[in-house]
Amino acid sequence: MTAAERIAALHPEMTEWRRDLHAHPELGFEETRTADFVARQLEAFGFDEVHRGVGRTGVVGVLRSGASPRTVGLRADMDALPIEEANTFEHRSRNARRMHACGHDGHTAMLLGAARYLAETRQFDGAAHFVFQPAEEGRGGAKAMIADGLFRRFPCDSIFGMHNRPHLAVGGFAVRAGPMMAGGAFFDIDIVGVGAHGARPEAGVDPVMVAVQIASTLQTIVSRNVPPVETAVLSITQIHAGDAYNVIPQTARLSGTVRAFSGAVMQLIENNLRRIAESVAQGMGAKASVDFRLEFAPLVNDAAQAEFAAAVCTELVGAGNVERNPAPIMGSEDFSFMLEQVPGCFINIGNGDTPGGCELHNPHYDFNDAALPLGAAFFARVVERKLGAG
Repeated sequence: MTAAERIAALHPEMTEWRRDLHAHPELGFEETRTADFVARQLEAFGFDEVHRGVGRTGVVGVLRSGASPRTVGLRADMDALPIEEANTFEHRSRNARRMHACGHDGHTAMLLGAARYLAETRQFDGAAHFVFQPAEEGRGGAKAMIADGLFRRFPCDSIFGMHNRPHLAVGGFAVRAGPMMAGGAFFDIDIVGVGAHGARPEAGVDPVMVAVQIASTLQTIVSRNVPPVETAVLSITQIHAGDAYNVIPQTARLSGTVRAFSGAVMQLIENNLRRIAESVAQGMGAKASVDFRLEFAPLVNDAAQAEFAAAVCTELVGAGNVERNPAPIMGSEDFSFMLEQVPGCFINIGNGDTPGGCELHNPHYDFNDAALPLGAAFFARVVERKLGAG
């Protein structure tokens, strides 16, 4: 039997794991039940080592076969989102304001499926490191694992990750060399004016008007400072000021996000954002301070590893079902920080157009269990091909 055929036999069990994880979602760095579930499964599979608490709530399993020093890493994310689930099926979330609305339950189940198969067969020569990462959703889980010595303790010659893509057919993969997902930053602009009575604006400096002018002017950064051949987004997503009808407040806050495909463009946007916020505020008699935080580096796939990943996908589903050069994605993914440390590739797997196959971060989303054997087979074949099983 091929790896794909053996893994297909695990489909019912992977589905059970996935639905259990979906029913018990946990936010970033709170994945205690999820991490324990993963660690206990790896121990039951007979892994050589299972390390808990890597990067706070992360888990790393080590599987060895033969004597080769070669290594490969496989990564899945485990955290959920602060969303109230709107689905009514039996495996819906049992935790209020917690939901697997991005498919991390599926990613974890796929990697567990590959782990089960590889632990049973060990048709490779070297060491495979299974990285179950916490806190991908903007809370710094990849950075936390790296800071905790991830690649020092578990060296990887290359590393691979995967994310489901709604509307890409089940049985399809998308692989892109070079920049694949945008880097992402969050920012807060705090404005201090002079509070006054709402009927006497001349007695104060209105931070609401300052905020409005800053928000409007920031939109010129992408249109007039970023080179037209580059792609970037700057979105104001929050404005907070005041709490009374007849009071001009003392302070206001603007918050938002920036996305770009290179560190240089991200720095250009940050520099201009600070310049505009501070100078507009000063020109209107107020003060502004900026907190600009890079949450995600641009995700850049190594060209050789992308070609390797595409070849694995082609082996599994045929060339006609592998999109080799999909459009870059403006969303962000903190696997990017791992790719800054180790050459590797991040791919998309089709989640289809089933009722739950709506866009990610939607309260009606659900991972498509039909994709589980394909994702697990990809991870398994990466190990067998990288580490010499052929």
